[in-house]
Amino acid sequence: MKKTLYSLMLNEEVVREVDALAHRLGTNRSNLINQILAEYVDLVTPERRINDVLSTIEELMRPTGDLVPFFAPNSFSMSLKSSLEYKYRPTVKYEVELYRGGEEAIGELAVVFRTQSASLIGLMSNFFSLWKQIEDLHLRTATGLRPDYALFEGRFTRSLCPPDRDCSPSELAGAISEYIKLFDRLMKHYLSGRLDAHEVEAAYYSQMINTPIHI
Repeated sequence: MKKTLYSLMLNEEVVREVDALAHRLGTNRSNLINQILAEYVDLVTPERRINDVLSTIEELMRPTGDLVPFFAPNSFSMSLKSSLEYKYRPTVKYEVELYRGGEEAIGELAVVFRTQSASLIGLMSNFFSLWKQIEDLHLRTATGLRPDYALFEGRFTRSLCPPDRDCSPSELAGAISEYIKLFDRLMKHYLSGRLDAHEVEAAYYSQMINTPIHI
């Protein structure tokens, strides 16, 4: 959504209160006024849509217990913490960032892990590679979506593609939430040895064909 510079005459007391509120919300004067005016005329801005999606993800994830969400209102990203079922129970963090616009991707999911265990690093790297292979085979074939992937020290990223059908913020939040829960569950089962590569693929495919929105 294009932004243009405008000059407004505002009461000093109003500006002072707006600035104080903007500071408490972690934004600035222009963004806050833009948000207030958009809500007044019932216009959904990209910023409001992102906030609605992320806040809904937080609501959906909170009851699960397996993934602990952290979201600051009026930001474009959030994180979720999960404990791995592996020896000393190391943690992994999922970071979700959404973009204001973009045809190739609506955002990015990053899996951040910190461990000195060479065996765990090897297992996780194998899982990330397996995940890409599974999506290359099944997701691209079924939907045409082509996510971008990257793996470097302590971080695996996967772009979030534009949904394969029109959806509301709550539907998009549901799609992202279910994707993260699937990834987290299958990764834990793979690392613990409860599922092998073929069983991970079968579980992924089973959920994919029953998923209404793909990203």
